Amino acid sequence: MKRNLIPRLAAPIGLLAISIGVFAESPNIEFEEFDLSNGMHVILHRNTDAPVVSSYVLYHVGSKDERPDRTGFAHFFEHLMFEGSKNIERGQIDKLISGAGGNLNASTSFDRTDYYINLPSNELELALWIESERLMHAVVDETGVETQREVVKEERRSRYDNQPYGSLMENMAAAVFAGTPYAWTPIGSAQYIDEATIDEFRDFYKKWYVPNNAILAIAGDIDLANTKRLVERYFGEIRRGTDPVRVDIDWDLKAAGTAKSVVEPMTPLPATVHIWRAPVLTHEDAEAIDLLISILATGKSSRMYRRLVDIERAAVNSAAFTWMQEKAGLVSAYAIGNRGVTIEQLDSLIEAEVQKLIDEGVTDAEFQKALNQKESEIASSVGTMSRRAQSLANNHLWYGDAGRINRELEAYLKVTKEDLQRVAKTYLKKERRNTLHYPVPEK
Repeated sequence: MKRNLIPRLAAPIGLLAISIGVFAESPNIEFEEFDLSNGMHVILHRNTDAPVVSSYVLYHVGSKDERPDRTGFAHFFEHLMFEGSKNIERGQIDKLISGAGGNLNASTSFDRTDYYINLPSNELELALWIESERLMHAVVDETGVETQREVVKEERRSRYDNQPYGSLMENMAAAVFAGTPYAWTPIGSAQYIDEATIDEFRDFYKKWYVPNNAILAIAGDIDLANTKRLVERYFGEIRRGTDPVRVDIDWDLKAAGTAKSVVEPMTPLPATVHIWRAPVLTHEDAEAIDLLISILATGKSSRMYRRLVDIERAAVNSAAFTWMQEKAGLVSAYAIGNRGVTIEQLDSLIEAEVQKLIDEGVTDAEFQKALNQKESEIASSVGTMSRRAQSLANNHLWYGDAGRINRELEAYLKVTKEDLQRVAKTYLKKERRNTLHYPVPEK
């Protein structure tokens, strides 16, 4: 979750499908990568189209790496790392970057925490200094911890506790990821953040914020030789930490489904959510699942939206999405009903559309449209230097191959229409479905 909820947008670079199954070539993104002696992996991409540069630091730690009685630590540190350092006064990081004409942010997920800084290219050294300070000299003291405790609790109240359907993510995770460290979401529990001691926060920092648990990606108008020297200057002398011990998860895709009714006073309209367990993000079926869910319920021309919203007038909105993580995954479809429509009606309509996918598969036109949409999405994802740096780092972390940035579309083009029906039959079984109902409370 991003500190300021900045939407993930980038300008498309204009790739178009020219016929069924035939696509224009994506630009080849060249890069260099190397390891520092302390274990930090570095990726450099030079592009001189504009005098800008983006630094991106990816730490392999997320909410699944927390203790069950100390949830929210990874997200808490996303905030705490903006407090200051031994050599940067409290509250000055944002001001230093904005004063240099740049912007910055951070986000936390189940599996990782990341920080990006975008600046004019002549200010690259400022970004590297700040990130090295955060890694080596972050100040974890009572003042910063108490300040961020209140910030995080207010974020939880405004985005989750006091919003209609605000508990949806937490209930989905608890249902589908039960028995695993994915059963809680990155926002965590305000109770555990309050209970944690300063030494527990310091221990978390020492364990996870080490160079051998980090990837640094830099993209933009850079001189490669000089950038290597700067990286070595600012990060090379940071001591390697102990390699973190990672949680092991036995992910059972065949677990039986559950059902739960969530009665909350702020629920304005009835809603239902159907959730199935899915494989991990690097699984060979990941691309097929992604395309299948796009056809089922992504956009107003999708099957579910047309059926539930346009034709039946049963819902005001419907959609589907995937959460495929490092060691677990899910797919979900939901509908928010019109007044007077029962949750059972919504369930029946979603079931019918899912069953149709299982029984009949998808059409040629739907399949090609999903591929076209994916191509546009992939092209957009590398349309800025910030997005290129992020993609390079994430491909290295999850796939062990930063060069996958140039081959992501190939993975989708290998998927067949028959694969989509196969994954529907494999993963969207009714007996494995978890269901959440949000009824409108009685007045």
